Amino acid sequence: MFLLDVQHISKSFQNNLALQDVSLSLEKNKIYGLLGPNGAGKTTLIRNITQIFFPDAGQIFFNGEKLSQKHQNQIGYMPEERGLYKKMKVGEQLLYFAQLRDFSKAEAEQKINYWLKKLDIESWRNKTIEELSKGMQQKIQFVATILHEPTLLILDEPFSGLDPINAELIKNEIFELHQKGTTIIFSTHRMENVEEICEDIFLINKGKIILDGNVQAIKHQFKKQLIKVDTNSTVLLNDSILSQTDITEQADTHLIFKLKENQKANDILKVLLQNNIEISGMTEILPTINEIFIQSVNNN
Repeated sequence: MFLLDVQHISKSFQNNLALQDVSLSLEKNKIYGLLGPNGAGKTTLIRNITQIFFPDAGQIFFNGEKLSQKHQNQIGYMPEERGLYKKMKVGEQLLYFAQLRDFSKAEAEQKINYWLKKLDIESWRNKTIEELSKGMQQKIQFVATILHEPTLLILDEPFSGLDPINAELIKNEIFELHQKGTTIIFSTHRMENVEEICEDIFLINKGKIILDGNVQAIKHQFKKQLIKVDTNSTVLLNDSILSQTDITEQADTHLIFKLKENQKANDILKVLLQNNIEISGMTEILPTINEIFIQSVNNN
């Protein structure tokens, strides 16, 4: 059974079709990347999952049940546009959000104390939100989102405004939540974070899912048959090497080859060894998620 099963949903705003027959299924305890250019439909999809909007067609199921109000407390959503009250103190604000999730005051205070201590931000308790930097506000928003220990956590650009140290801190918290069983949807434009964090991705463009699957499987799907060979010294290319291989790049200590039809990496090695080239390593070059993103969107 999927934790979240989105079945053929569509959503329009006046004459704009924001989502077109979108389907996706999320297994429990995995981290998914939700990618797409600006205006592709990511936020509309998230708002249908969080029941801020409701689809015009199609259905959404949560843990095998039709998504409804009773599932709200199992979902945590941190939007890109922050939802904090600037004049409220941090402690009061977190207490307010926790009580909206049906926590008693005592339970809420216990959770708040735990997270403020864990993130080493106890001294912020009596500061107002407007006294905090953007990065500090981001950490408070993160705490407010996870206080109720959601089963499904949706993070929209969670590292926005964070310095490298705090970005690493929040990233580690995301991994820890994942290890404890939380399913996570991670929406971002920072493809290096996708490579590092996500197991599977969904790429949406013009309101449609145009690519989905395991990150590594997708990278292999888009590979361009490039092989990098590391050498101990600069290679002097001769007619034998040039006639049997297709070299796309040469540097002091490596060569990059594009495999010809029916050619294998071992065939490249054989040619180089026959020409007394000293080889220190060989790797297959796979495209980055950023390259795949650009190619897929441009072709759609």
